[in-house]
Amino acid sequence: MEKILESITKIRFQDCDPFNHLNNSKYIDYFINAREDQILKHYDLDIFKLIQTIGKSWLVTSNQIVYVKPAIMMEEVIIESQLIQHTNSSIQVEMKMWNNDKTVLKSIFWTTFIYFDIPSQKKAEQSQELNNLFSEIVMQVEVVSFEKRSREIIQNLKK
Repeated sequence: MEKILESITKIRFQDCDPFNHLNNSKYIDYFINAREDQILKHYDLDIFKLIQTIGKSWLVTSNQIVYVKPAIMMEEVIIESQLIQHTNSSIQVEMKMWNNDKTVLKSIFWTTFIYFDIPSQKKAEQSQELNNLFSEIVMQVEVVSFEKRSREIIQNLKK
């Protein structure tokens, strides 16, 4: 089973600032949308079906992002994502945005989600089936600090 997922998307006009760069806040939309599509395609994990059938899904509890190089209007970019940590009630995902041949890193993003029971409005524990999936696909990173991990990734690209 693939652990690092990737997809291609195009930077749209309406998401750009007057400099034709992807607006800072829009990076998050591109990352989250890509991850939703990727997990549905590769793991058959439909988060919206979970909401409808069992009333549970993941909520974002924190985001961390570093902007390395601008993504430009109408540019095709590759978005990679991987699960880097999980517990019985949370997951953390690392994502990277690249140019279309993966020679230029545009951005690095970490997001943490908590599993949530919508009817009770409380944190919930993920099913054994979900935890088994996460154990199979997790790619834990040795560096636990986003700042250190980002620096490490960027420095490795300069070699």
